[in-house]
Amino acid sequence: MKKITRRSFLTVCGAVAAAAALTACGGSASSAAASSTSAAAGSTAAALSGNVAAGGSTSMKNVIAALTEGFAEVEPGVTVSYDPTGSGAGITGAADKTLDIGLSSRALKDDEKADVEGTTIALDGIAIIVNNASKVENLTVDQLKQMFTGEITNWSEVGGDDGEIVLIGREAGSGTRDGFESIVDVKDSCKYAQELTATGAVISAVEANPLAIGYASLSAVGDTVKMVTVGGVECSEETVKDGSYEVQRPFVFVTNKSVALSEQAQAFFDFATSADAADLIRTAGAVPVNE
Repeated sequence: MKKITRRSFLTVCGAVAAAAALTACGGSASSAAASSTSAAAGSTAAALSGNVAAGGSTSMKNVIAALTEGFAEVEPGVTVSYDPTGSGAGITGAADKTLDIGLSSRALKDDEKADVEGTTIALDGIAIIVNNASKVENLTVDQLKQMFTGEITNWSEVGGDDGEIVLIGREAGSGTRDGFESIVDVKDSCKYAQELTATGAVISAVEANPLAIGYASLSAVGDTVKMVTVGGVECSEETVKDGSYEVQRPFVFVTNKSVALSEQAQAFFDFATSADAADLIRTAGAVPVNE
């Protein structure tokens, strides 16, 4: 069955209301309905148009792409732009009004809540990734803490082959980094060999180095690297949703408190936070919170 859009729903409601009004005045219900249907066929509600400026978290790339594609079917006249600049920049963009919707892959901090507000649209597991050649299958949160702070430096200490551990992470301001470091309790104490500016770059670096370990959004990880379990729990939609996978964070839409969204931005916001978007979010590899 074809889904009824908001616009077609309102058109039908208008026709029914007109028919009811004419009937109450003594008119024929059938003729009123026919007249109203004819009027509805000859005129449509004004279509939305314009741009919605979104930007921030690189980890939300797949989710935003899926939501944008789905929204285009409902509002084809609206363009949603996406600038992947990191969560910090997304929050700043919403605060200084250069973005309609900022994107953050971490919860807002208390000092950020004065100017903006956050709405969680999905949950994301932060997958711990190693090279496909690695023998390591499972790590505990405590082992991760020791590895990323330099207390454990050799793979042989955690069940792997002899070799110095190469730590790959994200740049300062990244929501993925903030989420990982906060959960594992290694804030500002990691001994990274590389700090990269995008999720894809981290995955590529781990793929290329048999001694590397990193972290990346579950929604972005494919078969080019291996996800290890954490405390014996795999990173999946089910384990993120039920909370059993420890290393997880929210995907957040950030909006300015002092200004109302444009009509087209509000329409995209409403679409992304509706139950209709759940399957799109799931297909993109994240866990929907509204369904």
